[in-house]
Amino acid sequence: MTDFLEKTFRLKEHQTDVRTEILAGITTFMTMAYILAVNPGILSAAGMDAGAVFTATALGACLGTLLMALFSNYPFALAPGMGLNAFFAYTVVGQMGYSWQVALAAVFVEGVLFIVLSLTKVREALFNSIPPALKFGVTSGIGLFITFIGLQNSKLVVAGPTLVGLYPFKAALADGTFCSTGIGALLALIGILLTAVMMTKKVPGGILVGILVTWGLGMICELTGIYVPNPKLGMFSVMPSFANGISVPSLAPTFMQLDFSAIFTFNFITIMLSFMFVDLFDTLGTLIGVASKAKMLDKDGKLPKIEGALLADSIATTGGALLGTSTVTTFVESSAGVAVGGRTGLTAVTAAVLFFLSLFFAPIFLAIPAFATAPALVIVGFLMVSSLLNVDFDDMTEAIPAFVAAVAMPFMYSISEGISMGVISYVAINLLSGEYKNKKTSWIVYVLAVIFILKYIYV
Repeated sequence: MTDFLEKTFRLKEHQTDVRTEILAGITTFMTMAYILAVNPGILSAAGMDAGAVFTATALGACLGTLLMALFSNYPFALAPGMGLNAFFAYTVVGQMGYSWQVALAAVFVEGVLFIVLSLTKVREALFNSIPPALKFGVTSGIGLFITFIGLQNSKLVVAGPTLVGLYPFKAALADGTFCSTGIGALLALIGILLTAVMMTKKVPGGILVGILVTWGLGMICELTGIYVPNPKLGMFSVMPSFANGISVPSLAPTFMQLDFSAIFTFNFITIMLSFMFVDLFDTLGTLIGVASKAKMLDKDGKLPKIEGALLADSIATTGGALLGTSTVTTFVESSAGVAVGGRTGLTAVTAAVLFFLSLFFAPIFLAIPAFATAPALVIVGFLMVSSLLNVDFDDMTEAIPAFVAAVAMPFMYSISEGISMGVISYVAINLLSGEYKNKKTSWIVYVLAVIFILKYIYV
């Protein structure tokens, strides 16, 4: 079996082994498992059957991640993307009034167009055109972004008079919410410190151990009454429950339920293009960031076999729409698996298998609390931010755009916005300073800058 895996994934060539890859796949899945609970909740707001969406989410993630391993041998995992699912439910269906069947049709058409763009290497050209400094900035920005997500989901960072602030431990003790949100925030903080110590001591699988230990502490706290679940505050039980037995929710309510009746209307095209824009640059940003941290980019800053990765992403989006879920895309949480050594498609296959198994053991995977995955996201964020050190800070025309791309992602809560701001600032600064004459910047970058500016004006 080991020889088969070696030949299939070329483990020695990538300086890894079976144990490391499987551990990386488990880590990636653990940091992504929240999507199995969150996606049905969001899409059910659009009138979709939550059980069917759960099954579609698991199957879509399994399909996309397996395709990533098959087409590119990269350790990246896919699932229905956050942000895109909210746009699907709250904007397309909620505000614009379209049925979820029409929204699924828009996602399907977007996926088909992406398949065409991937086969014609348009998406690959976009990836390769991004200047190296911006790629480092994007990598760092994603690190800051997932750190913020981890802190926010664990309630360590909350909304406040200054937009965001530290969890109000003293006030929570006074109003009685400390035993739910407060304990979760405190456990996340403990988990971050424990994971940091294990990383410092180079404990094998330290990030995954951090998730499991934090989850274990949460179970102890719930059993002893220290932690009190409160769904109204977004704090759920961390104990797996098999009260309803083991069963796979039917896919029938969403499977092949696409409505193309509005396909030739202006609004449908606008919706489809909106899905496509966010998906395109979220995917490119994720591939840039995760591949850069894993040292997968070549000397020219290009990602070998990127066409396979992009094709997997495109087919997964199309397949996900047929199953009954919003856009399936490459997940930034893949960086957690990369951080523990994942370098090949075996990492992706491991995550894909776990997504499939989640159909039968959903109570276990759905019980993983956000405060348990927060340590992984924060530590991985730290590892990715270090990419900014590769930028030449003596060259302001490179350093400032890289910085803009990095800070825009967490502050604007979007990977695609970070890329937009980075590209616009890069072109503007180099043009206005006259430094463009000394550089071999691809014409695609200038076209992208114009497109991004037009997007802010008209969309």
